[in-house]
Amino acid sequence: MDLSKPEEEKNWYAIFTKPRSERKVLQRMLDHEIEAFLPLVKTVRQWSDRKKTLEVPLIPSYVFVHMPEKDLFKTLPIQGTVNVLKHLGKPAKIREIEIENLRILSGNGENHQISGCVNVSRGDDVEVINGPFMGLIATCLQEGKNHRVIVNIDSLGSCFNVNIPMSFLRKINKKENLKV
Repeated sequence: MDLSKPEEEKNWYAIFTKPRSERKVLQRMLDHEIEAFLPLVKTVRQWSDRKKTLEVPLIPSYVFVHMPEKDLFKTLPIQGTVNVLKHLGKPAKIREIEIENLRILSGNGENHQISGCVNVSRGDDVEVINGPFMGLIATCLQEGKNHRVIVNIDSLGSCFNVNIPMSFLRKINKKENLKV
């Protein structure tokens, strides 16, 4: 008879932070050995005398943690945290595919040119098969030379629009999207 406790199931959760303290909260969580993720993107800011490239949070005031739900209380005493994002009174679980999409959106890469014909229509679920957003699962918003795809993070109620060349897309069916 095995009396050892089975390891608790880990899920991703969103931790709401004080404004502009996401990086400090991330570092404090890592210092407390909490697995955490902060999606950052590069942006160019214009001042009157110069331009500067900065890394800013993709979703301001949120840091994501990967842990069992029962351990979420450990994040609240960390300076800069406000609360756990909740849905219907319970901590909102972020699906793994949504975290992976955030990783892809925040990652840097080079553009690659490939050719090919893809039959993708508005409303189709697609996977990006090449380029800096490779692996991204999204919904096609617009047809044309460059498709505009929507990356929807359901658990946060957030959407992002990205222009991706049609040849970088592969149409997927709903079942393929849901199994991830």
